Amino acid sequence: MADHVRRRRLWIYLAMAGLAVFFLFPLVFMFVSSLKPDGQILSDVGGWRAFLPVGDISLHNYAGVFDRVPVGRFLLNSVFVTAVVVGAGLVVNSMAGFALSRLRWTGRGVVLSVIIATLIVPFETIAVPMVHWVSQLPTLVFQNGTVLYDFGWLDSYEVQIIPFVANGFSVFLFAQYFSTIPTAIDEAARIDGAGWFTIYRKIAVPLSGPAFATVAILTFLPAWNQYLWPSMVVQDENLRPVMVGLQYFFQDTTAWGEIMAYTSMITLPVLVVFLAFQRAFVSSVAASGVKG
Repeated sequence: MADHVRRRRLWIYLAMAGLAVFFLFPLVFMFVSSLKPDGQILSDVGGWRAFLPVGDISLHNYAGVFDRVPVGRFLLNSVFVTAVVVGAGLVVNSMAGFALSRLRWTGRGVVLSVIIATLIVPFETIAVPMVHWVSQLPTLVFQNGTVLYDFGWLDSYEVQIIPFVANGFSVFLFAQYFSTIPTAIDEAARIDGAGWFTIYRKIAVPLSGPAFATVAILTFLPAWNQYLWPSMVVQDENLRPVMVGLQYFFQDTTAWGEIMAYTSMITLPVLVVFLAFQRAFVSSVAASGVKG
């Protein structure tokens, strides 16, 4: 019986290793191609040499990226926008999920249903109306030490941040996770004189680490990969995120080596974030499967 279990576990591990290698192929191709000149990338693409660092290997493409694109500024913009969206989103969406799952008030089921219904609306269908709305919103402009009142959020950080802080899926995920916490804890805390915000801050949040990690990852990815929206609302190069920088490589000629180098550079933060939160992410998925 023990031998049968060991063989079964061995086959499972081999299958998982095979899948891991299969899904790593695009990343390996990207990183290896970033070290090759354009001609070699195209000549190697039909065989195994495309995944091997052989031939004319150098860091020339990475140097070319810095000559063509203000990488440092783009990375700084993306890090700032993504960090604020993730941080503010965790606070706003977790508080909304807590109110929908723990508090008892009339109409909360309807509100949750409306929030879930927003998930079926593709962003592309509302992008153009959103551009019109944000161009009409009031804003404060600081000029020569004077605060001026103006309209329009175009070419700003807030237009890249505020529309994406509240997220229907994040609210739903928090509401589902908070609902698994026994209500007896709330009742005991209320008897001790704790308010709802104290219960949220000192009880619900510490017990929901996996949910926060999951939402952080799922919020980070689309925030970091934003392309359509910044292309529509940001024309100032000093405010553009990293994904818009891909446009710089498709001008007179397509620089495939530099494209691979640039995408390798902007992919590394995503891998770092996932590796940092993967344990909590897996724990959240496992807990949802057991409790749901």
